[in-house]
Amino acid sequence: MKLDAIDLRILDAIQRDGRITKLALAEKVGLSPTPCWLRLRKLEKAGIITGYHAHLSPRRLAPVASVMVELTLANHRQSDFERFERAISSIPEIVACWSVGGGVDYILKIMTPNIDAYQRLIDGLLDRDLGIERYFTYIVTKTVKEETVLPIANLLSAEPQGNE
Repeated sequence: MKLDAIDLRILDAIQRDGRITKLALAEKVGLSPTPCWLRLRKLEKAGIITGYHAHLSPRRLAPVASVMVELTLANHRQSDFERFERAISSIPEIVACWSVGGGVDYILKIMTPNIDAYQRLIDGLLDRDLGIERYFTYIVTKTVKEETVLPIANLLSAEPQGNE
């Protein structure tokens, strides 16, 4: 799908404020409400907009242990990757998982009430015989930056931004 400047303004606006009204969105991007709404629906149907969410502060809800895990599987057949990915997809404490190239197979972001709960989760994964060869645990001590807003203009430009 080819995106124009108005589509990009719509995307930028809604990712900064998912609760923006359709009227306010139309005003912000310089369209009348109906064409703006039609464009928004088109972006949703194309799968560019995948949902609307509230960004929560977990540490204000309860004590939380945030853990990053590098994980390598013993075997690298497609079926090994699929089995592992199916298993972790059903675990709510694993809030993100990235398949990566390089020295490890996956990086996971895990959030549990405490380190003991994290260790029980890992022990449970190991007990399930998912082919985990090794894993390295990194406890998050401070979140320095965690953006939910994509830098759309930077991603679509050929020039790297922020190096001034």
